[in-house]
Amino acid sequence: MQDQINQYTAEIEAFSPANADELEAFRIKYLGTKGLIKDLFEQFKSVGPEEKRVFGKVLNQFKQMAEAKYTDLKENFNSEIENSKSEIDLTLPGNGFEVGSRHPLSLVQSEIVDIFKRLGFVVAEGPEIEDDWHNFSALNFPDEHPARDMQDTFFIKKNSGKDDIALRTHTSSVQVRMMENGKPPFRAIMPGRVYRNEAISARAHCFFHQVEGLYIDENVSFADLKQTLYHFVQELYGEGTKVRFRPSYFPFTEPSAEMDISCTICKGAGCNMCKHSGWVEILGCGMVDPNVLENCGIDSKKFTGFAFGMGVERITNLKYVIKDLRLFSENDVRFLKQFKTEMI
Repeated sequence: MQDQINQYTAEIEAFSPANADELEAFRIKYLGTKGLIKDLFEQFKSVGPEEKRVFGKVLNQFKQMAEAKYTDLKENFNSEIENSKSEIDLTLPGNGFEVGSRHPLSLVQSEIVDIFKRLGFVVAEGPEIEDDWHNFSALNFPDEHPARDMQDTFFIKKNSGKDDIALRTHTSSVQVRMMENGKPPFRAIMPGRVYRNEAISARAHCFFHQVEGLYIDENVSFADLKQTLYHFVQELYGEGTKVRFRPSYFPFTEPSAEMDISCTICKGAGCNMCKHSGWVEILGCGMVDPNVLENCGIDSKKFTGFAFGMGVERITNLKYVIKDLRLFSENDVRFLKQFKTEMI
């Protein structure tokens, strides 16, 4: 043991680290929980009673010497670092750093919201976890509607009745809450994330984003709806963008329509995005069904209104020519860097 202590003492006295990593390696080697000093104390337990008095004192002195060596070296390193800081040339240019950007969905959603705000619409929000009444029943969904099935909706609590709890399938539930808790007139848009039990692919996802709108007042007509959406398209995609309405069906609007715009990519000539038709469907709309108004405590004989809803992903696809929905949620930095021109 004495020979080992003499050898270690010589090594410690001769040690001179070149950097902080070597100093840390020294600490671990000699003073660590599995270091050489710890090992010597384990050997000390087997020393005879007569020798323990002698070796105990030597071993303690060796440990103190090693600790003092480490402390001195550490203090020297710290003082060198402080001295180097004081020698920094403050006239040199600073280190550059990358400026972040907003997500393309956030950019487009903000643009949509701004357009409707200029028309007098306010922003309304609601919970993403909804009950059956706000997500389905109040919106005139019949009991046998496919949207109520397990394969179409993410149910949190399924009781085959009015007590069902699910992730909202549309932001129309926010419209119901607004109509229940207020009095007409209403003029609001409802941006938010929604969920549907769909297979994930380049054209579909199990969660996506919507912006829905609601306008209720006296003497609101389908012409008001068409003019509002026509103005929205011209603001978002530019003047000259063509618009057409096709009859459709939604449980909560009557009459209902889907709105198409001339393809912004091929300018109506035909491409893969528009399936060579020259038109792309961007939203659904219609006059609020009188049953929905009555369900929410609004006199349908006095008030009328229109509603519309669009997928932000679809709008973004057309604006930035993005053909795979999965890119929006994969957090691929290479994809997101393309939007650095859109600064926060």
